[in-house]
Parts: sequence; C-alpha cells; structure tokens
Amino acid sequence: QVQLVESGGELVQAGASLRLSCAASGRTITDCAMGWFRQAPGKEREFVAAISTSGRVRAYANSVKGRFTIARDNAKNTVYLEMNSLNAEDTAGYYCAVTPTTSSTTYRRAREYHYWGQGTQVTVSS
Repeated sequence: QVQLVESGGELVQAGASLRLSCAASGRTITDCAMGWFRQAPGKEREFVAAISTSGRVRAYANSVKGRFTIARDNAKNTVYLEMNSLNAEDTAGYYCAVTPTTSSTTYRRAREYHYWGQGTQVTVSS
C-alpha cells in the first residue's frame, strides 16, 4: 500500500510559478511510474504529466507542455511538478498518482494508476 500526500498548492496570480510536491510512504516508489492529474469544478479529471520509473521518460499534456516540468527524487520518495506561466485555465485540484510497473514507459490514463493522493488546490487569479 502506498500513501501519497500532495502539497504546494495555493492561490497565485496569472504568470506566477508554483512547485507541487507529492511525498509517498508505505513502500518505495523506485519501481513505480508516477503522474499528475488535475480536475476543475464540473470537469473530468485530466492528465497533466507523467514520469517513468527512472525519470528518463516524461510525458505532458499539450496544454502544459513547455510550462510544466515533472521530476522525481527516488531517494526522497517524492515526485514534483514545477509549474510556470500559470493562467486561469490551470485552476484545479492537482492529484498525484503512482503505479508499480516493470516497464520504462509513462502512463496517461487515470485507470492505469493504482494509488492516488487527496489532492492540492491550485487557484490562479487573472
């Protein structure tokens, strides 16, 4: 079992930057692919970014490509999401997710993840 705790969300102005963290406990995440998703009120949860077990493979949604960066620190059992040039459309609850895997790929679909955090709220005022 893995417990995930996200942090770093807050209210910011458009153009600002934030770094979200997701700390895992209960087991090592070195053999887990990890991802970030977000969900705005009245909308479905959507993929944001994903990273492979080694960190060498990363994937991004088109809407955040070039502005967001996903990274992981396996020694700290933590995954990060660096977000730059935030705009109002980025306002959402952000959730991290992990899934054990023997593959070196990334996963974009929510149903491919076994464990989820409770989320952290990011609000961008325009």
